[in-house]
Amino acid sequence: RFYPKARFQHCCVHVSRNISHKVRVNNRKEVCDDFKMVYQASSKEVALEARGAFAKKWKTSYPKVVESILSNDHLLTFYDFPLAIRKSIYSTNLIESFNKQIKKYSHRKEQFQNEESMERFLVSSFDTYNQKFLGRSHKGFQQAEGELEQMLSQLIEN
Repeated sequence: RFYPKARFQHCCVHVSRNISHKVRVNNRKEVCDDFKMVYQASSKEVALEARGAFAKKWKTSYPKVVESILSNDHLLTFYDFPLAIRKSIYSTNLIESFNKQIKKYSHRKEQFQNEESMERFLVSSFDTYNQKFLGRSHKGFQQAEGELEQMLSQLIEN
């Protein structure tokens, strides 16, 4: 609604954990290793082939797992981005650590007086985080900056 052209990426690590809870213990390692071949492939085409191989191998044993992977449109979005940043965006680690920090600090306050005080706390936390990382660039993002800017300008034009 707010960002209609935004691309979404489901965390492959969480999908893998989800899968591991839905398969038998004796198959868990093999299933997870096969799924890892999907999100650690060298290209989207190779990933799609690996996903097909995964589906073919496990569809009789775990049809619901296979269906969830085949129907997940947001699983391989990161392959549309530059290679330099793929390892940073196939999981949600970047945002999870920040969310964990917000949760930790908000629990120190037993309660907020009102909605405005909570909003001030959050804005202050966001500002502190932004100031801390203002001059830094996450692994690969500086290298991919030109390509990302080009992708953004194409997105804006269309």
